Amino acid sequence: MREQVVGTAVRKDDRRGAQFQHLVEHRIGGMRLVEDDAQLASKLKEWFAQEGHLLEVAASGEDALQLFSGFQYEVLLLDWTLPGVSGLDVCKSYRKSGGLANIIFLTGRGDITDKEEALNYGADDYVTKPFDIRELAARVRSVLRRPYTLLPNELTINGLVLDLKSNTIKYADKQEHLTNKELSLLEFLMRNPNRIYSSQELAKLLWPSDNDTTAETVRSWMRNLRTKISTVTDTTIIKTIPKSGYLIEINLP
Repeated sequence: MREQVVGTAVRKDDRRGAQFQHLVEHRIGGMRLVEDDAQLASKLKEWFAQEGHLLEVAASGEDALQLFSGFQYEVLLLDWTLPGVSGLDVCKSYRKSGGLANIIFLTGRGDITDKEEALNYGADDYVTKPFDIRELAARVRSVLRRPYTLLPNELTINGLVLDLKSNTIKYADKQEHLTNKELSLLEFLMRNPNRIYSSQELAKLLWPSDNDTTAETVRSWMRNLRTKISTVTDTTIIKTIPKSGYLIEINLP
């Protein structure tokens, strides 16, 4: 039996998750949920994981804006009422900065004026809580069918190519597969070169709602990532700055 989320309530459903198959097969840039309701976020994350799709969670508007500055997503599921920066302000700021992801609001605000305001400021769709997971799935499929432009699926720095679709790194004729955590670390550093990030900063920026992610776990993932990079190239891609953090350095023109 499978769990189906309706707002913050849960009910059992023995139907399989074929409704997300289109999303999984055509996944490009990933999905981010911005939701301060920990129970709902956990249930949605679990559902997507069972369907083979990684759903990262941010619990506040501030955390979301930090992440959006370093990553490109295909779908954003955005709550309106968030601590600090509201979901609507996140939407406005994201669109103003040129963000292209499809945005679906998940909120208890069901008044038509709220819907108009969200859509006017760049939302692509609007789902009112409580909702049926099948409705959310249908709306996700709908926005994915629309024409959409992402940043390139490959990032290249110092000869190392990161393929975001296949979770692989390549150098010349060698390649290595990365876990999702390793991919997130490398992608973030490649999109933010010439800046030092400590293990603590990376944990907060990349996994702000994951209490199990600590500076030590980030260091462990970084060791594994560097080991994999060393199997494809002898070039030092990620530098360690003693007592400061990690850095990918490139020469600016």
